[in-house]
Parts: sequence; structure tokens; C-alpha cells
Amino acid sequence: MSSTILVVEDEERIRQFLQRGLGYEGYRVEAAPDGPTALELARDTPPDLVLLDLMLPGMDGLEVCRRLRAVSDVPILMLTAKEAIEDRVAGLDAGADDYLVKPFAFDELMARVRALLRRAQPTLPQVYRFADLELDTGTRQGRRGGATFDLTAKEYELLELFMRHPRQVLTRDVIFDRVWNYDFGGESNIIEVYVRYLRQKTEQGGMQRLIHTVRGIGYVLREES
Repeated sequence: MSSTILVVEDEERIRQFLQRGLGYEGYRVEAAPDGPTALELARDTPPDLVLLDLMLPGMDGLEVCRRLRAVSDVPILMLTAKEAIEDRVAGLDAGADDYLVKPFAFDELMARVRALLRRAQPTLPQVYRFADLELDTGTRQGRRGGATFDLTAKEYELLELFMRHPRQVLTRDVIFDRVWNYDFGGESNIIEVYVRYLRQKTEQGGMQRLIHTVRGIGYVLREES
């Protein structure tokens, strides 16, 4: 089933734009022009994510955020025209999970929406296996050749992405979107750095390489030919 997103925005033009765009992406959309209406909708039809404008008439977005957070762990993405650091901090302190400054690119908004929805999904621990490599999602540790190795948060996310898509070439854009979301530009070498970290850990003791470079495209988890 598609996720339900509650859009809280007093400017009708922006509200309708978000409704159309999110609907086109396959989400169910509820919309509210003010805080009290948003709280009522959230109570009657609990959403999977809230897009919340900061500058609302009457009850502002910070108060709406506090009230939502008091009764729910729903992911909240704050939208605002204010760029000052203190405004961002205030939104996060009120309980928002992320912050996006207007005007924003719709593609960036969608990247953040997908990221927040992924983080909110409950998952049962499982063990991914490929060749002789294992990844335990419960302990967030890898294992190969009888040796267990620890992973940093981003190392784990990157290895999990590879383990979930074995033998599939993953482009740099896909990896940026799935692991780093919107934090780095396409010219960053952060992927190469973390692939090197993973290779050091998965190839200890002279083990064969499993994470291969597809030049000019990305990377693939596969056994050597």
C-alpha cells in the first residue's frame, strides 16, 4: 500500500503543487491549510509522513510540530522560507526530523521524503548472504571467512544496499540517493572512499574481491569471473 502524506501549507498554490506532485509519485495525500485542521486530520487518519510549513496562520508550524510529536513518532519534514540557522534549530528542537528551505527543487523534496519513509519502516532482523559474505541486520556486523567485522553507520548502509541487490550494477546516482540521500553532490568522491573501507574489511586475509567497479557507471556485488 502507498504511504499517506499530510501536507500542511497555508499558501494554496504551493499546497496544490505538492498535492499534485506527491500524488503523481504514487502517494496518498491529505492537505490542511492551518494547524488545527492538520492536527484533526492527523488524529483521524494517522499519516506516514508530514510536510509541515513553518509560517502558518494562528498556530505556527513549531507548535503543530510539538503537538504532533507529543502523541506520535511520525516523520516530520519542515518547510520554510526562513534560512537562518536558529530557525532550523528551532524546528529540529520542536521535533522535526528534517528541514527544507523554500524555494526547493521537487526532486530534492522527494529524496528527503523517501529517506524519511525508509527510516520509519520497522524491519525484522535478518541475515543477508552472498557467496561467503554475511551481513546481520540485527547486530549490524559483517562476517566472512569465519571473521566478524564491525561497520560504521554509512558502511553498513552501503553494504546493505549491495547485499540487497547482488549482481546488479548500482549507479553512483542510485547509491547517492539510497545511502547519502541529498548530502553530497555528484562530483564528491565519498562513494569511492566508503567502497575502499568496505573492501578493506571484506578482503581481509587475502579474500577475493566481491565489490567491483564498473568504470564510468558505478559498482556491483558479484563473484570474480
